[in-house]
Order: sequence, then structure tokens, then C-alpha cells
Amino acid sequence: MPKKSSYKSSGVDIDAGNRLVELIKPLARATADENVIGKLGGFSGAYSLPKGEYKNPLLVSAADGVGTKLKIAITLGKLDTVGIDLVAMNVNDIITCGAEPLFFLDYLATSKLDPLEAAEIIKGVAKGCKMAGCALLGGETAEMPGFYKKGDFDLAGFVVGVVDKKKVIDGSTVRAGDAVIGISSSGLHSNGYSLARKVLLGRNKNALRKKPSSLKRTLGEELLEPTRIYVRTVKKLKEEFKIKAMAHITGGGLLENVPRALPLGCGALLDSTSWPCPPIMELIQKQGPVDRDEMQRTFNSGIGFVLIVGKKDAEHVLRRIRRMREKAYIIGRVVDKKKGENAVSII
Repeated sequence: MPKKSSYKSSGVDIDAGNRLVELIKPLARATADENVIGKLGGFSGAYSLPKGEYKNPLLVSAADGVGTKLKIAITLGKLDTVGIDLVAMNVNDIITCGAEPLFFLDYLATSKLDPLEAAEIIKGVAKGCKMAGCALLGGETAEMPGFYKKGDFDLAGFVVGVVDKKKVIDGSTVRAGDAVIGISSSGLHSNGYSLARKVLLGRNKNALRKKPSSLKRTLGEELLEPTRIYVRTVKKLKEEFKIKAMAHITGGGLLENVPRALPLGCGALLDSTSWPCPPIMELIQKQGPVDRDEMQRTFNSGIGFVLIVGKKDAEHVLRRIRRMREKAYIIGRVVDKKKGENAVSII
């Protein structure tokens, strides 16, 4: 008599999924606020808009992933920080318009679900949500044997935030002469890892456990440094100063992300000597070798977030950022842009 088939025999373990839900319930509960309705494990999550805080609320959303940085985490078996990256890549996007994150959803897809490993990943997501001040409202886990290679997984995240319509920051007041302030990144963040892995590792995964002379820790530790979350810093700044525009520096670097914050007719002139380049990026450029232009288009160059403020406010804003223990620099100024000129020039 032929052996009966089951979902588990095909590679999908429903019981493992149920165990994971039980493991992550306390993680999600720790991020909840009074606006979260219901509990984790239902078909959907519900969130009530804070009463009285917004006269004309606009909901703002974003979706993003972590990319091939996951390969580093998988190789080293260190899964508790990529969830922070996932949250950071999303919340840093929506704060550029002045929004504050409300809740977050995650999606984890894997070849075979290991509840303990998955819980480590979600632990990082929950930590990121706490850092960003938003609730982990729910998510989805997909076990897909035959689709992903053994041991592989992918992460995606989705955030919803809110901003009052009258307080949207859209760059419309930016003018030539305004100052460009850059807040330091914590490293590569979550961009450019395909190039970084090719240059630094090739096929030698053991290189992750070695310490290059130019770094203070192993290559793996450096590459897994979580993406910085700027939510609390930006929230304080926009309460105290007139912030004209903001940009999250992700794929495309300063060259392609700063222009997204500028109105037509404006460009930016940035001075690369005004802030330090992280040693990990110098290592990639030297070991590649990688052209300077390619580095600037692929990586954040050491600046993870940009603010544009009036020239008179620049030093005050800079001092306030530094009092919040962030490294920040005046990295350039807004200029008039003529037709055909590059939107951003880095000298």
C-alpha cells in the first residue's frame, strides 16, 4: 500500500508555523501601544489613529527589504540583527516627509521553517520597532520548499505612518543657499552588498571571520552592523526647527537620493572632505578596485540621512544633532541648477 502524502511530507510543517506564532507573541506584545486593537494571530491587525493629535491626518506607507545582506547573516548564523535592518529601511523612508511610524508588518519566506531561527529574526524586527516607536502589528511566514535553497530565507517589511497634512515636509521651500546636513551612517546599512560580497569575499566565506588591518573588528561583524534608525532624532529636530527637506540615503547613494528631496531648479553641491569615509568603504574601493563614481552611486558614503535647512539654522541644528549623540556634518549647500547639469555634484 503506497505511503500517504501529507503537507508535511511535501516540506511544509504547519505545526512549526504554529510554534513560531507562540514564540513571537511576546515579542510583538512588547512593541504594542494603546492604539493596537486585538491580538497577534488573527487574520489581520487593527490600529486606531491617535485621537486629537492630527487635524487632517495623512497615512504614509513604505515597503522594503534587506537584500543580500541576508547572505552574510546566513553564513555566520547570526540572525538577530537583520530584522533591525528591515525596520530601518522602511521607517527611515517615511520620516523624510515628516511622518511618524505607527505600525509595521513583516514577511518571512524560507525553504524550511525552523521556529527558533525564525524567532531570532523576528526578535530583531521587534527590537527595530521599539527603536522606531512603532508597533509590530502582524506579519506572514511562508515555508516554500523547492523555491528557496536549503537554509535561505528572504525578508520584506511594510510600515504605515501618519503626518498632519499641514506639516508635510516636501522640499517646496528649499532655496539656493540652504545648508545640507548629513547624519552619519552606521556602515553600509542595507545597500550595495552584492558588490561588497563580490569584492571582499569572492568565494572565500572564511574571510568573514577575519579582521582586516583597517577595521577594528571582523569583516562579518562590520558587514552585519545594523542600519541606523533615525526616527527619534528626526522627530525632535522637526519639533524644534524648520526642516525644509529630508532624504534617506539608500541605493543610489547621495547622488541619486538627495535630488529626490529637491524642487525643480535646485541642485546640491557637496564637499566630500567635510565628513569622514568609513573604513569599510575605503576597503571596498581599494580591494575592488572600484571607481570613485561607482562607490558614490552604490553606497551611502558614510552619510545615512540628509536634512536641508536654512543657512542661519544650520549650526544650531548641527549642535542639536550632536547633543543627541549622532555624528553629523554640514556637507554642502543647495545651488541653482541649470538645465543639463547634474542635480548633485560631489567635489
